[in-house]
Amino acid sequence: MATDYYAVLGVRRDASQDEIKKAFRRLARELHPDVNPDPKTQERFKEINAAYEVLSDPQKKQVYDLGGDPLSSSGGGGGAGGFGAGGFGNFSDIMDAFFGQASQRGPRSRTRRGQDAMIRLDLELDEAAFGTTKDIQVDTAVVCTTCSGEGAAPGTSAQTCDMCRGRGEVSQVTRSFLGQVMTSRPCPQCQGFGTVVPTPCPECAGDGRVRSRRSLTVKIPAGVENGTRIQLAGEGEVGPGGGPAGDLYVEIHELAHPTFQRRGDDLHCTVTIPMTAAALGTKCPLETLDGLEEIDIRPGTGSGQAIPLHGRGVTHLRGGGRGDLIVHVEVTTPGKLDAQQEDLLRQLAKLRGEERPMGQFAPGQQGLFSRLKDAFNGR
Repeated sequence: MATDYYAVLGVRRDASQDEIKKAFRRLARELHPDVNPDPKTQERFKEINAAYEVLSDPQKKQVYDLGGDPLSSSGGGGGAGGFGAGGFGNFSDIMDAFFGQASQRGPRSRTRRGQDAMIRLDLELDEAAFGTTKDIQVDTAVVCTTCSGEGAAPGTSAQTCDMCRGRGEVSQVTRSFLGQVMTSRPCPQCQGFGTVVPTPCPECAGDGRVRSRRSLTVKIPAGVENGTRIQLAGEGEVGPGGGPAGDLYVEIHELAHPTFQRRGDDLHCTVTIPMTAAALGTKCPLETLDGLEEIDIRPGTGSGQAIPLHGRGVTHLRGGGRGDLIVHVEVTTPGKLDAQQEDLLRQLAKLRGEERPMGQFAPGQQGLFSRLKDAFNGR
């Protein structure tokens, strides 16, 4: 190897990219021709530029570390017929032209972000309507306390892989008409990590995490509905190697209510009354989410009519206010009458001139929303 690029920049052979960059910038400030016009200094400035060109490029650096020189004429250097100025292009250009954009290579980290987790939480209607606080139990991966996420047994540590020397990959250089062509693959000994763990932690088997059950307190906002997901950042699975935890999602499952059916933020229920009560009017007690209230059924109320109670529904999740409680009236007609009851009804029909009613016919059937519209309009 004709030139020791590491020595030119004054860095170790295992220096990081940040260290290489800092060394180059420091030397460039000292040796730049605008600062020091001495011819010898200018030659030195060209040397550090060449060294930085090789060591800052992962592809060129790997060729150099394997014994080649990407700047030489035989290895893709800057000669007249090479890949430098005036030639086909630099080494990275050739790699990109034949193999696509070069990726940033190097050992992959053992520490990775954990996966998100999700659990289902059952809520009663009033809890969803007004909000609540719930204590939940979560089974997730947590950091191993024995090795603190390192994966190595106490008193030991990960060692640099002797096959790839910490690079996380092994490379092979072959010659072609283009010069030296390099192919790389993950190191089979360390699986690309650059380090091996000779003695894994007996508690987590080297993963750096174990499964554990823990308790969390979740604040449920008012107005959530079936399928709503609440995100708890950083409460999910801890990542391999003790990496940062993912998020935990709590999915709301609203339980069925014995009286009310929820539609959006409105609540609906049905009250069944006899024909006489519908004709004469009555009051029916109803246990709402706010307590006991009396539903005033006016005389002459027909079957299918709706009675709205404004602001008795579910709290709006975003914004103030609440939905409505809508009571649907269903009138029952007696199916069996004794002689006295039948006689009284016939007398009523005679008094009202309804002994032989002709009936009123109309196209179609009035739907629920039409009846609700009539109810709100007071028809």
